Amino acid sequence: MHVIAPILCLTMLLPPDRPATLPSRITPLIAAHRGRVAVAVKHLGTGETYLHDADEEMPTASLIKLMIMLEVYLQVAEGRVKLSDTMTLRKADMVPGSGILKYHFSDGATFPLRDVVRLMIVYSDNTATNMVLDRIGLASTNKRLDGWGFTKTKLNAKVFLGEKTSLDPERTKKFGLGSTTARETILLLEKVHKGEIVNSAVCKEMVGHMKKCDDRLKLKRFLPDNIEVAHKSGTVSDARTDAGIIYLPSGPVAICVLTAKNEDKSFKDDNAANIVIGRIAQQVVEHFSMKKK
Repeated sequence: MHVIAPILCLTMLLPPDRPATLPSRITPLIAAHRGRVAVAVKHLGTGETYLHDADEEMPTASLIKLMIMLEVYLQVAEGRVKLSDTMTLRKADMVPGSGILKYHFSDGATFPLRDVVRLMIVYSDNTATNMVLDRIGLASTNKRLDGWGFTKTKLNAKVFLGEKTSLDPERTKKFGLGSTTARETILLLEKVHKGEIVNSAVCKEMVGHMKKCDDRLKLKRFLPDNIEVAHKSGTVSDARTDAGIIYLPSGPVAICVLTAKNEDKSFKDDNAANIVIGRIAQQVVEHFSMKKK
């Protein structure tokens, strides 16, 4: 059970006749955090937006796995791979960290590509991610994103294999597994929401994977269980990230919170960056819950 910090009631700081705005809700949380924070929020119905350092390139940690998933489904549509393609787990390919393949499955186990993608998103499985990259090609995700104009969103290497597989050693050293900006990430999420990645059926399937993401320590941390969130998060020592779509009665909201150079580098549930991401999401939900449907 994680420790929940005292709730910061930002609305109490405002005059009674002045409604809380997204900046008045979120900016104080960012200012109080000991580390870098970039945020992008967009209500996908009304277009109301909040941006803070949204064009600052930041580490993704495992959030980059969202972009890898997009590339998989695009390659399926192009006939380059099939979701039914059989993939074989090899002991030599197992890497540590998040996931279940290394710890619960045997050498030689086989899975369809669709299930390996699901493991990559739902459990952030590092071994599954590398298996996917072996199938679609390490450079393909970046090439696709560059073609779309998402020039700051990049995958740098396979997970835990940066020294051997890095596409750009300098970027790998600076950002780790990948990099993005908060703005580019919510624009990608908006494309998914609109059904613009292949088609609406494909986007619905990808959103289904994201809705099952098992990380409840960040965006979902302080949200009621009845609020649905489709998201992908990331965790490394000095960076915490989470991005997704929050489904509210007033409409869906795309959100991305990236943190880096955090003073708190612990892997405790109540890590300070986990909490600030959760508080930002909480304020976003409260703000848009006050809007008329």
